[in-house]
Amino acid sequence: MPGKQALQDDSKTNSDVATQPRLDILKKLRIVIRSAQRHSQWIEKQCGVSGAQLWMMQELHDHPGLRVGELAARLAIHQTTASNLVDALRKLGYVVKVRDEVDQRVVKLALTDEGIGTLAKAPKPARGLLPEAILHLDEASLAQLDQGLQGLLKSIGHLDEAFGLMPMPFSM
Repeated sequence: MPGKQALQDDSKTNSDVATQPRLDILKKLRIVIRSAQRHSQWIEKQCGVSGAQLWMMQELHDHPGLRVGELAARLAIHQTTASNLVDALRKLGYVVKVRDEVDQRVVKLALTDEGIGTLAKAPKPARGLLPEAILHLDEASLAQLDQGLQGLLKSIGHLDEAFGLMPMPFSM
């Protein structure tokens, strides 16, 4: 009965129509998060380090001699987290700590030859899918994304801002 179908379509409420764009956004967020997760898992299978560790290695390759605090700032993570990730890389033989010749209190980080080799063979982008994608956004898109994410965070309510200094669980 065609009339009955039309009646059912007309019975959709405004809230049903308004929900679809929200569900589409939710789907897109899932795609972004799961794509980043898959990339991180692929990195770990290919080279035996986490996504965050590979990003660290890329930073040390591009900027030899960084200190742990500087490395933490480049990855936007807490210094303690960075230190733990660096220690794991040291145990694997990919990173060494070197005391500054002028000021022995200063400890700088460097990739070993083995670390450089692992980085060279690792899947790209070494900095990770999300950081690399964000780097490619133009200023207007970046501002719009920031505004949208800020609105999303505000609507969630009370949040622990320390979460912003932690790598994604799948990239540690």
